[in-house]
Amino acid sequence: MASRVVMPKLTDTMEEGVLLAWKKHEGDPVHAGEVIAEIETDKAVMDLEAFAPGVLRKILVHDGETVQSGTLIAVIAEADEDIAGALADGVTAAPSVGAASKPAAASKAKTPSPAPAPAAGMRPIASPRAKILAAERGIDLSTVSGSGPGGRIIEDDVVKVAAPATQTLPAGTDQPLSQMRKAIARSTVQSKAPVPHFYLTVEIDMEQAEQVRDEFKQSRQTHPSITDLLIKASALALARHPEINVSFIGEAIRRYAQIDIGVAVGMEDGLITPVVRDCGAKTLADISTETKSLIERARQKRLRPEEYTGATFSISNLGMFEVDNFIAVLMPPQAASIAVGDIRDVAVVTKGTVTVGRRMNVTLSCDHRALDGLMGAQFLKEFKRVLEHPQELVAPVVAR
Repeated sequence: MASRVVMPKLTDTMEEGVLLAWKKHEGDPVHAGEVIAEIETDKAVMDLEAFAPGVLRKILVHDGETVQSGTLIAVIAEADEDIAGALADGVTAAPSVGAASKPAAASKAKTPSPAPAPAAGMRPIASPRAKILAAERGIDLSTVSGSGPGGRIIEDDVVKVAAPATQTLPAGTDQPLSQMRKAIARSTVQSKAPVPHFYLTVEIDMEQAEQVRDEFKQSRQTHPSITDLLIKASALALARHPEINVSFIGEAIRRYAQIDIGVAVGMEDGLITPVVRDCGAKTLADISTETKSLIERARQKRLRPEEYTGATFSISNLGMFEVDNFIAVLMPPQAASIAVGDIRDVAVVTKGTVTVGRRMNVTLSCDHRALDGLMGAQFLKEFKRVLEHPQELVAPVVAR
């Protein structure tokens, strides 16, 4: 039975993927579960496995091409099997994780007929990406003519309205967006526009935390980073203020029993946020070891989707770049995120005496639909207390 291989939808934010390289050629035998291609998603490079055994009869997408999730890219079948039906069958929806290819007989839905163009006064029919771009450019979709099936407005239609051919633009070189940059553009627009942010900033005395970190490095093989300390301090503060470890989900606020903290990692073409799971049950040494592994594989684009999705809280640290202070955009469904600046020498006045202190600015971004100022302030107060009295950071984890 012929099997269709389609571009999978591996994450909620993935709308398209790049076929980086085929690992098999047309006519090669294929085993179920065998890697047949390498694809680039919005966050990582992944192996694409065959769902069924057979022969790779037809390759429809070549190396380096970008296609929408759900697009037919190849057909696997027996050597003498008729694959005309598999090639004719339209792929009408992007598959979920693990459904890279499926038997043609299991999905006989043909490509749907084009939808009729909307009548005057009706809401325009537009693709999700066209809607996002229109919102970014402030374009009324009712003024855009659609070139898609049934008059559907697609991204190119909005681009033409936003930048008509007669417009004079400065000279320069256009660099195509990477899959990661496209995902960042979509997610930040979807976050910043509909989510009511508010921000709280505190200054933290980091002198004792730095001393504890140095002592920990000298006594053990693990060398925790400042980010490791921040993850552990966040976990302790979230355990004591579980009202921050939540998501706004429309008609309810979802409270999470487990603390899963994402750590923003900058890359050449964007950023990715690997997730340290169940931080409340891990020691500083555990967190340090796991974080180093995640960051290394993130920079190699070798993380699995479950390793960079589903954070309940996140940390973005730009201190190593000498950034004093900044604010982070929330990535739904998270209701809170902290942005961390550098640790610097500052003049500290205590009872009329000026001394040199080590200080760090931290800004908490909050979703006002789920959190209020008092809740955010109480969390930050505890976060600050833990870092300024850091013995808790290296204490054994108490079994729950």
